[in-house]
Amino acid sequence: MIFDTHAHYDEKAFDPDREELLASLPGRGVGCIVNVGASPQGARASVAFARKYDHMYAAVGIHPDDVEALDDALLEELRVMAGQPKTVAIGEIGLDYYWDVQPHEVQKEAFIRQLELAKDVDLPINVHSRDAARDTFDIIRDHHAGTTGGIIHCFSGSVEMAREYVKRGYYIGVGGVVTFKNGKTLKNVVREVPLERIVTETDCPYLAPVPFRGKRNDSGMIRYVIDEIAALKDIPVEEAEEVLYANAMRVYRLG
Repeated sequence: MIFDTHAHYDEKAFDPDREELLASLPGRGVGCIVNVGASPQGARASVAFARKYDHMYAAVGIHPDDVEALDDALLEELRVMAGQPKTVAIGEIGLDYYWDVQPHEVQKEAFIRQLELAKDVDLPINVHSRDAARDTFDIIRDHHAGTTGGIIHCFSGSVEMAREYVKRGYYIGVGGVVTFKNGKTLKNVVREVPLERIVTETDCPYLAPVPFRGKRNDSGMIRYVIDEIAALKDIPVEEAEEVLYANAMRVYRLG
């Protein structure tokens, strides 16, 4: 069974066939999906998906590119959405120094405020970090410190950094990049990090795995990610699938 811990089915890429696709995914072996809010609209859509589909859950948060919207009123709205029965995390939150849409200090302040929210509502976090590995780690260490756990989404750091997160109780999010020829760093992370601390994700519609690289991604394609993780760990695919699903259930407290 597949657990997609990080999807964005509210994106425009799914407008032509969203309802049909979401309804079809259980038949393709997808047991659970967490739709992760990256904007005010995305957070609201995530909660709506969770209400409509038995196999979908919500994470609510504001991506670093959109944190100019994070005022007191929106933070309170996130708090209310976090209290919904099928909201399982605060995310997608973090830092992005690659696109640099928002000033670094603004990103940091918003990240810290949302980490505090996660602690207040006792939900795990789902963290975005791009070209900001050191600052992301330092802020999590200083302001979250494993209190509610969570996932470091689309992990792109070193093996050493992954180990530090695992020591603090976090999970490493692995998606389509692990199947790429140029995904050597992530492949090494998967080899070195305990399987019990890895979860699968798509970030769909982005980052489709080989052999679909460059096409629209969806949760059913995680099958190829699981195959690659099993190969890197030199274990049967069935064993990898079972452990990865259990990990996601554990981090999102759905067991």
